[in-house]
Amino acid sequence: MPEAWLHALVGGLMIGGAAALMLLSLGRVAGVSGLSARAAGLAETGAPPGLALSFIIGLPLGAWLMARLIGGVALHFPPSAAALVVAGLLVGFGTRLGSGCTSGHGVCGMSRFSTRSVLATLVFMASGVATVALMNLAGLP
Repeated sequence: MPEAWLHALVGGLMIGGAAALMLLSLGRVAGVSGLSARAAGLAETGAPPGLALSFIIGLPLGAWLMARLIGGVALHFPPSAAALVVAGLLVGFGTRLGSGCTSGHGVCGMSRFSTRSVLATLVFMASGVATVALMNLAGLP
């Protein structure tokens, strides 16, 4: 099996390629939160609903296909369903507060040199580092 860095490199190239293809061919940013809202009928603007739904369905299907091709993926979830719900709500709140998600700002916005996206990416990366540091100090997994 190839080294983990090679999987990360190939995955990053695939994400960047998909984002570039969507922007160049359709003029749309591949932000997952915006596409999810459009697919769920919560947003009236953005990508056509069928495209948004296809993109959102393709995310887990693509992950499933890659897991089959490389021989499986180890998944680790918190022991509490409540923790997953709270985490999901916090991510959703942060996405609305930041006018986009990590894929929209971190992949698409930064590649377009958007000042707002660069700042948003710095904030969510710093927040992630701080969260992990605090969890480690508290002895949480």
